[in-house]
Order: sequence, then C-alpha cells, then structure tokens
Amino acid sequence: MATTAFSSVDAYIAAQPDSAGAALGLVRQAVRRALPDAQESISYQIPTYKLNGRAVLYFAGWKKHFSLYPASEALLGAFPELSRYGTSKGTIRFPLAEPVPEDLIERLARFRAEEARGAEIT
Repeated sequence: MATTAFSSVDAYIAAQPDSAGAALGLVRQAVRRALPDAQESISYQIPTYKLNGRAVLYFAGWKKHFSLYPASEALLGAFPELSRYGTSKGTIRFPLAEPVPEDLIERLARFRAEEARGAEIT
C-alpha cells in the first residue's frame, strides 16, 4: 500500500483491501469493548489506543495478516495460546485466513492497559 496520511481509524480501515478491512473492523470492536475509555487515534500511520495520553495498543493490516503491537515478554508469557501465531520484535501476527480471535484480542488489550498503568506507577 502506498504511504498515506490517514486522518482517522475509519479512513485507515476503509483504505484496506476487503479481507483486511473486515478483520480490522472486528479488531477495532474488540479493542473498544476492552478499553471503552481509550482515545482512538492514528499514530505511526496505524490505529492507536491511548489511556491517559499513553499508547496502550496499536494494530495494522497487512497483505496476509493483521498485527497487534506491542507484545512485551510479559504479555507473551501470560498468553500461551499466542504460540500458534507468529510473534517477533514486539509484534503478534494473526492470519487473515482465520477468524479474528475477538475474545483473545479483548484480553490482550486489557493486559496491555494493566501494563501501561504499572509503567505509570513506577
């Protein structure tokens, strides 16, 4: 995809191919359910969710997968079910050919919110 300056998450999702756009809509819904108080924005040209001004979770669509960021060692260790997905360098990759694991994404978003809260305290 060519570099585009997205003005909103709606614009980001609308610019995706149909297969990725549909999946990203479900990802967005799952994150919003888990983090209803999060501010939704675009940062680094991808959808971003912030709590108290601090980025908690990002997602992005790709040709054959969508990704969630960041995936800390603590998060990866707390969710052994992530071993079936591709993970590396703080990224979790979910294949577009499979159903979106909405419940898992909700739990990951809540975990990231707790991680961010802990980082604020220390």
